[in-house]
Amino acid sequence: MPISDFPLQLDLDAPLKVARWRPLVHWLLAIPQVLVLYVLSAVQGVVWLISFFAILFTGKLPEGLFGFHVMTMRYQWRVYSYLFFMREPYPEFAFPMEGNDPGTEPARLSIQPAERLSRGMIFIKWLLAIPHYIVLLLLGIVVYVFIIIGFFAVLITGAWPAGMRNFIVGYMRWTMRVNAYVYLLTDRYPAFSLA
Repeated sequence: MPISDFPLQLDLDAPLKVARWRPLVHWLLAIPQVLVLYVLSAVQGVVWLISFFAILFTGKLPEGLFGFHVMTMRYQWRVYSYLFFMREPYPEFAFPMEGNDPGTEPARLSIQPAERLSRGMIFIKWLLAIPHYIVLLLLGIVVYVFIIIGFFAVLITGAWPAGMRNFIVGYMRWTMRVNAYVYLLTDRYPAFSLA
């Protein structure tokens, strides 16, 4: 279960069973999605800079900037869940910018907007996130090993091992919480947790 008091919720509502051929072709089918995600991520860097100054001057993140960050993070989760063959339906080329996920996809991400944000914290959030990035880097090695094992598990058995898939979803949940913090969407410090 995700941590309920953090303003970000990330879930995957897809069966463990996956067609055995999918690990062989998902990477190829995901290429258009990855290209769109690359463009969105590049624009998100500019949006982050604008967000920085908006919070510095007003103490708030404008709704449009918040929506763009949420949309990009949600799209990233949808693409990665497909790329890692953890779900069968192809991700929609949809870009909803509201904080609550519309629920049309098995990979869901919702973020509750903050009413006020600290003007001073915008200068040090990246620094405070460094311990998270170190742990996530180490856990990322485990994730890639699990993806390789999952590749063969799905090819042979037609299903993801539940514990490994749950670990990957937890890793993505933790990563997105840290991203929400660094992208200035919340002042709440993320927990060191896969939950």
